[in-house]
Amino acid sequence: MTREQLFEQIQKKQSFLCLGLDTEMSRLPDHILDEEFPLFAFNRAVLDATHDLIIACKPNVAFYECLGTDGWKQFELTVNYIKHKYPDILIIADAKRGDIGNTSKKYAETFFRHLPCDAVTVAPYMGSDSVLPFLEYPDKWVVLLALTSNLGADDFQMTAMDNGERLFETVLRKSSGWGNPGNMMYVVGATRASMLKKVRELVPDHFLLIPGIGAQGGDLSEVAKYGLNNQCGLIVNSSRAIIYADSSARFALVAREKAREVQIEMAEILKSVR
Repeated sequence: MTREQLFEQIQKKQSFLCLGLDTEMSRLPDHILDEEFPLFAFNRAVLDATHDLIIACKPNVAFYECLGTDGWKQFELTVNYIKHKYPDILIIADAKRGDIGNTSKKYAETFFRHLPCDAVTVAPYMGSDSVLPFLEYPDKWVVLLALTSNLGADDFQMTAMDNGERLFETVLRKSSGWGNPGNMMYVVGATRASMLKKVRELVPDHFLLIPGIGAQGGDLSEVAKYGLNNQCGLIVNSSRAIIYADSSARFALVAREKAREVQIEMAEILKSVR
């Protein structure tokens, strides 16, 4: 999916919502557990209920890999279902890969050749040769970890460098030359909303994937205040607050209600984007 196509979907749906599929077997409604592929059955129901409200979907690979081959099968079923039934939805494989060049080439093949993913999250720690193989695929995206909101983020990301920059700023500045705003995005946690001003100084035109609204407490209006650009430039993820809002047989309907609440707020925010 190109940058232009992504922005078209944002305008059409009046939304920049990403649905996070951090799907856990222990949190599925009881009746879903009888399905042959319960994770996929749950994901399919939520996607069918919310597809017109979201512009991206982010299944977190860890929740599938932990179940071995059966879990990986359900990850494949999920991304193939999205691609075939809802091709307008950007598929972000939240895999956080990052290794030496030859290994990264194989990771890129996994998600961009074997699977129909549009984007994959990548860790920048090993430098350009661990990221560049993912950028060899036309109309695919690298989503580079830049400034996260987990408890240990400050251990490295806020470290002052000799030139006065913090490490996350160095990551943004250097990596922005590896790709361009049409094939590279950055992860910035919603609970770091006030830092988005500095992020935008370094990467004004790139899309930012913002996890952390909803259950993690990030504020959508604050994210938009500091992070919005003239093509929106934001993909805001919500996972648990939507997919686990209800555990009864009505779970998909309630998920839609929660997604709709976010989409309404986003539509209001997008009035400022021309």
